[in-house]
Amino acid sequence: MNRKLTYLFLSFTFCLTSFGQTTDELAGRLQIFLGTLDANETNATHYSFDNPLRTEWTNLPVGLQDRPGIRYGDLREESKMAFHDVLTTLFSSQGYLKTQNIMHLDDYLLEVYEIAYTRKEVNDEAMKEIRALNWGHGNYYLSIWGEPKASENWAMKFEGHHISVNITQTDGQLAITPFFLGSDPSRVRVTQYAGMRPLSKEEDYGLELFNMLSETQKAQALIAMEFPRDIITSPDRPQMLSSYQGIRGSELNEAQKAQLMDLLEEYLENFERDRAGHYLQLLHDKGLDDIYFGWVGGDARQTNHYYVIHGPDFMIEYDNAGWSRQGDHIHTIFRDKKNDFGEDLLKAHYHKSKH
Repeated sequence: MNRKLTYLFLSFTFCLTSFGQTTDELAGRLQIFLGTLDANETNATHYSFDNPLRTEWTNLPVGLQDRPGIRYGDLREESKMAFHDVLTTLFSSQGYLKTQNIMHLDDYLLEVYEIAYTRKEVNDEAMKEIRALNWGHGNYYLSIWGEPKASENWAMKFEGHHISVNITQTDGQLAITPFFLGSDPSRVRVTQYAGMRPLSKEEDYGLELFNMLSETQKAQALIAMEFPRDIITSPDRPQMLSSYQGIRGSELNEAQKAQLMDLLEEYLENFERDRAGHYLQLLHDKGLDDIYFGWVGGDARQTNHYYVIHGPDFMIEYDNAGWSRQGDHIHTIFRDKKNDFGEDLLKAHYHKSKH
């Protein structure tokens, strides 16, 4: 769709809603999913909304960090089908396929090491440690917090290695952050998955934007720091960066701004359009002048590189290095500076409840 027409459409829809979107359909899908579970499965899935585990997240393999909820691989086919209806209601087709490909990559990782082990390229001790990480398509966990009804506060978490989805509903409005996706490797080179790049545009659009900058602009965009070993706003750190760094959107020309918008949309449009609409509307209303784009590292694929997109309302981080330091292991995070886990929505809800 033409971008101007998209903005006109969003402007119209936002006359009907304020912050976030009504969540009747998503709550309904979750209720259908819960209806497929037996009593033991329900107990494993369901938590109190006030449980402090709701606001914890991690991207580590489940062998290094336990997760709340029911294991995806333990679900019966009926429940899996109902849960995929939840995912396709929440995500756009691109976001849905990214999550599925990332889950398949966990099978790939284990398969590659098992092949190397049979070839005596990995020793017994190392293979024992690798198997203990519990990589695998089935090792992702779903948890539901509170009752998924329009009249209730509720949340959903779907999490495992390189995926952390955190959805919070308050007063019929939805918060969709923090949202983490990762890919190891960034590009698969062997097995039946050869060629797969789950986060291809996050990488390509970022590199294209940096390489569109003039030398003077690159000097502004480059952040004077050692290459980060991971995203800076990792699970054990707060979501807010202390300051803006990089080149300001107002310093970009129109072609560069269009490329920055393409990059932003790649992240925001992982969600179904009604869910992404709030952030797209913010960009339409405020423009890109106060959005900063910062860069660390190389300027090509298969080099270590990192970027951060930081604005008044949200931030996005992308890190491509990993422990191998070969530019082949991507971590990304999308965070709302005020509304991670529905923080702002809940403040408004509790304030209203007192009156």
